[in-house]
Amino acid sequence: MKYFDWEPTAREAQVPPEKMEVLSQLIRQEFPADEMMYELHLLRACAAIRDGILTLEEALRPTPHLTRAK
Repeated sequence: MKYFDWEPTAREAQVPPEKMEVLSQLIRQEFPADEMMYELHLLRACAAIRDGILTLEEALRPTPHLTRAK
């Protein structure tokens, strides 16, 4: 089931497909079992990039609490 139509927003934000894959994986780590929250956060990240609130580079930085110590 698809909850949000985030793809047009990703295109408007001009996120290249290979970067979208990385962003998608980062967000999936945060919401591994919740498809609605995953899609919502993809939509919100793409909208923030599109609107100049967030840069693509900032969005692609791993969230500290998701990074495991080695």
